[in-house]
Amino acid sequence: MNKVYPDAKSALSGILKDNMMIMSGGFGLCGIAEALSDAIRESGVKGLTVVSNNAGVDGIGLSRLLETRQIKKMISSYVGENKLFAQQFLAGELELEFNPQGTLAERIRAGGAGIPAFYTKTGVGTLIAEGKEVKEFDGEKYLMERGLFADLAIVHAWKGDTAGNLIYRKTARNFNPMMATAAKITVAEVEHLVPAGELNPDHVHTPGIFVKRIVEVGTAKKRIEFRNTRPRPTNAPAAGTGVEI
Repeated sequence: MNKVYPDAKSALSGILKDNMMIMSGGFGLCGIAEALSDAIRESGVKGLTVVSNNAGVDGIGLSRLLETRQIKKMISSYVGENKLFAQQFLAGELELEFNPQGTLAERIRAGGAGIPAFYTKTGVGTLIAEGKEVKEFDGEKYLMERGLFADLAIVHAWKGDTAGNLIYRKTARNFNPMMATAAKITVAEVEHLVPAGELNPDHVHTPGIFVKRIVEVGTAKKRIEFRNTRPRPTNAPAAGTGVEI
């Protein structure tokens, strides 16, 4: 079975449809499937429910789908850093299902493991608990949370092979491995694609059995969410002068 596709558009061909649920890996700008999310935008599908920790920052990644009003609902844990996300939510133009971050991660993991629901203490007695079943175990109250399983998961990996095995780089791993297990179809974009058998099996984070399609996108620009700088003092030594202190 050939899993390798020449570009993001062809990798998503025949999969996308209106009103589907999509899981999108990443955390802020780290480990986001930018090429695949741009291809979703270009496809024009709408009415999407997107599961993602947040929607990145304005003008990049999922935020571009908010610009075109292709997303009707976000299942997330964080709205900050994206003004458009906040504006659409506050204006009643975007549905939002808030989750504590650990709960969101566990809902995704549970979905991938075939667990329909689980109980957690997180959120008991708060707005998060509204409309949810509360059950007592050993004298403590717990909320029932449902597992999440999507129609499509898009993930970004540092390296992959032609069999679909994936390795994520450092913190870019974040939500990607669990989302790769929690969808009917997982499409991966990788910075480096190598022949099957070249990856050390002990280094693989996502086994290829979970990945249906893969596309090589090269090393993307490493974006910085916040760049905080300050003027250099006029009496500061220039770099490399070797001034003793």
